[in-house]
Amino acid sequence: MGYRHLLFLASFFLCQLVFSSLAICPRDQSIALVEFNQSFVVDASSASFLCDQQSYPKTSSWNMNKDCCSWEGVICDETSGHVIELDLSCSQLVGKIYSNSSLFQLSHLQRLNLSFNDLYGSLISPEFGKFSSLKYLDLSWSRFSGQIPSEISHLSKLQSLVLWNNNELRLEAHDFKMLLQNLTESKELHLTGINITSTIPLNFSSHLTTLRLRHTGLYGTIPESIFNLPNLETLDLANFQLSGYFPKTKWNSSASLKELILRAVNFAGDFLPDCLVFVTSLQRLELSSCNLSGPIPKSLWNLTRLEYLDLQNNHLDGATFPPLTSGLQNLNTLLLSNNSLNGEIPSWIFSLPSLSELHLNDNHFSGQLEDFRYSSTLHNVYISNNQLKGYLPKSIQNLVSLVHIDLVHNQFQGPVPESLQNLVNLTWLALSANNFNGSVDVSVFSNLKNLYYLSLSHNSISLTNENKVKSTLPQSLEYLFLSACEVRDLDMLRSATQLTYLDLSNNKIQGRIPDWVLPNWIHRMTNLNLSYNMLTSIGPIPLLPLDIIDLRSNNLQGSLPNLLPTLRYFFISNNDLKGEIPLSFCNLTILRVLDLARNDLKGAFPQCLSTLSYLEVLDVQHNSLSGDLLATFIFGTKLKSFNLHGNKLQGKIPRSLANCTQLEVLDLGNNHLNDTFPMWLGTLANLQVLSLKSNKLRGVVRTSSSSTLFPQLRMLDLSCNAFTEELPTSLLRNLNAMRRIDQTMKVPVDETRRYYQDSVTVVTKGLELKVVRILSLYTTMDLSSNKFEGHIPSMMGDLIALRVLNLSHNAVQGHIPPSLEKLSVVESLDLSSNKLSGEIPKQLASLTSLAVLNLSRNHLEGCIPKGPQFATFEKNSYEGNDGLRGFPVSGGCGSNRIPETNDTIFVPDEESDSTFLSELSWKVVLMGYGFGLIIGFSISYFMLSSRNPNWLSRIAEDLEHRIIMRKRKKQQGQTHCRRRRNNGI
Repeated sequence: MGYRHLLFLASFFLCQLVFSSLAICPRDQSIALVEFNQSFVVDASSASFLCDQQSYPKTSSWNMNKDCCSWEGVICDETSGHVIELDLSCSQLVGKIYSNSSLFQLSHLQRLNLSFNDLYGSLISPEFGKFSSLKYLDLSWSRFSGQIPSEISHLSKLQSLVLWNNNELRLEAHDFKMLLQNLTESKELHLTGINITSTIPLNFSSHLTTLRLRHTGLYGTIPESIFNLPNLETLDLANFQLSGYFPKTKWNSSASLKELILRAVNFAGDFLPDCLVFVTSLQRLELSSCNLSGPIPKSLWNLTRLEYLDLQNNHLDGATFPPLTSGLQNLNTLLLSNNSLNGEIPSWIFSLPSLSELHLNDNHFSGQLEDFRYSSTLHNVYISNNQLKGYLPKSIQNLVSLVHIDLVHNQFQGPVPESLQNLVNLTWLALSANNFNGSVDVSVFSNLKNLYYLSLSHNSISLTNENKVKSTLPQSLEYLFLSACEVRDLDMLRSATQLTYLDLSNNKIQGRIPDWVLPNWIHRMTNLNLSYNMLTSIGPIPLLPLDIIDLRSNNLQGSLPNLLPTLRYFFISNNDLKGEIPLSFCNLTILRVLDLARNDLKGAFPQCLSTLSYLEVLDVQHNSLSGDLLATFIFGTKLKSFNLHGNKLQGKIPRSLANCTQLEVLDLGNNHLNDTFPMWLGTLANLQVLSLKSNKLRGVVRTSSSSTLFPQLRMLDLSCNAFTEELPTSLLRNLNAMRRIDQTMKVPVDETRRYYQDSVTVVTKGLELKVVRILSLYTTMDLSSNKFEGHIPSMMGDLIALRVLNLSHNAVQGHIPPSLEKLSVVESLDLSSNKLSGEIPKQLASLTSLAVLNLSRNHLEGCIPKGPQFATFEKNSYEGNDGLRGFPVSGGCGSNRIPETNDTIFVPDEESDSTFLSELSWKVVLMGYGFGLIIGFSISYFMLSSRNPNWLSRIAEDLEHRIIMRKRKKQQGQTHCRRRRNNGI
């Protein structure tokens, strides 16, 4: 037998020996796997977008004719053949796992990975706790829900538990503590997105290398012991309900820690600690929105391995960039947005060899932008909302790697550089709200074939298209903002067929929209803003399946167009449209904002508009709608703002408005509504503005004593009606929002308010002022031009948030309450044309915000208070109060009273004629006024003719003047309201 033959036989027997030693998968394991697979269907769209190109159905190759240990995703024990690992991640599985699943027959499993499948509705069964050998469990991104059972904590050998982004999973606080206590071998704990709602326990496995508890609802203070875990490499505790303090000494984990993520943890104005310099292994540091203050420590720049630094949304201040001598050489992402950093941006930032992402927006950086010549890796640069100025450096053309550049809201000047056309990889270019000037030809952007976002709005540039034969804007454009860019025609947009968002507002586009826009934009366009132009006809625009159409402030004529039901926001106010509101508008079932204000629309208010369940804003103010206001708002409607001011509507205020529980603004002013005060509106907990002025409302204004009525009301206007009796103290007692000054109050930023801002006209400082964004800026009360009587209640002074208070043109009497001194922010106070008497309270001199005061045409007397603000008021603030003295009515404030004596006959001299007339003759005439003017004149004659025969004619003249003034005062309230109505307020 030859040598080669012997070698062959030896090899054969060796192979037989090896294969005989390899165990075969037991049949029960194969059957269990097949049954488990049969409980799912395969769907290529399920969670595959999270797996990139790695998503494919692994189980499609499973075949009972083969050993299951050879199946994809299955690994068996070499000795027993039992399945010990099952990896079906990204396998496109759709279905549920129940407690009787055959999966739990694989009792020898050591690793189980079902991540990135669609197991929606599956519960984590207690049966998982029977995998006593399990070391690795990954169920992330598989849409499990319900309570995590306590049996999971029985897996004492578990080293890695990954459940992140199953947002419907819950873990009770007790089970969370037990989990950490029992998993003493755990190295990785990844529970991001799980609802835990607990404090952080003190006991953690010393073997932990990765701890991710982001967005779990954890609250309380971070225990310092976490920072001292000896093997920790990743710590992620980003939760906005957590607070903490940095250790002041070197951390035990500093030698191993690579990622420290504490976003949104409140550090209560703490400074960044210098001890961070000891964490030399740190590669990623995220401390955004942590309420940090002070300067950035110089030691931070010495973290030589740092790749990602995020300090956004804090209160960091100062010119915090010391010269860089070393360190940060590996930094690829630097995020410092929304702080208070100032000074110039240092040049070394742009020469960091690995820097790719730079966010410096929303700070106070000034000076000029440094040279870009050394930047070769920058992809994204965001420096918007600073005070940078000067010209853009010519070396910007060297940034061939640049993808995004955002310089919005700075003070850059000069021409837009033509060298931008060299940035061939650019996809995002935002230069709006600067001081760029000159002409910009659209051909500058023709080479930017990847550009999808271009913003040039609000500069001093003129966008031109000299080569009208060839369309030059890149076809890739999706977002185009050219507001106030002197655009005159739309030809330059012919090639931009992928546009989804187009803003051409505040330009000089005239005439009619061309027909070619319909085929160009019908497939992609969603938002179109052509407001503040000179359009006379909108052509095919209503036929576009748009989401938003803004055509405000043009010269549009004709009638309202019929619109497609895809529309959510429609603005066409401030035009010259006529006709009626078409009933087809009631088919706009997803409409959220309808703004038809300031046109010449006639006819009735379409009742069906009140049935649109998604409508949040309905603004038809300043039109000519007539007839009864019929509306049937259903309970649960989303209406927040309802404005029909300045129409000709009649009838009663619809009681169904009480169903609009989210209503914030209701303006029905300047109509012909005939009703009583709608006390039932007080149940609307969100109502902040109520204007019913200039109607035919009547009766007594009363509400119940419940403190829950009108709790948020900040603007109340009942002027120019016919309300009677005393000022409504029961109503004033309920106005809790007017009793507090909230300097931090802001208008909530939601989608609707991005496009629409409420506005109400108030009379303040002697002017008719249109107040925009009223919900946060103004607190006003106008009860003028009614028939209110009685006294001004002292509780009026408790409404300390009032900026405007107008009680004029009523029949209010008595004294001005000194409690009005508490109105510390009041700017306009009008009590004119009433029957007030007594002195002006000296306490009012403390109102330092008061800009307009009108106390004219009352019966006030005594000295005018002295004070900084009172020194600014002119004589007309006090006219018609004959008993007032002092600046500016008279030179001094001494006693001018007539002596009372039985022995002396007082004969006035030339200087005291008017005083004598006002205090004697006029009183005498009024004594006879009830018996007729003849008797009055007779009494005057007998008392005065013996003193000065020439005074009789002067008394007659004075009487005539006062009678005229008395009639004028009666008519003045009506004239006041008529003027306001004619002015459209």
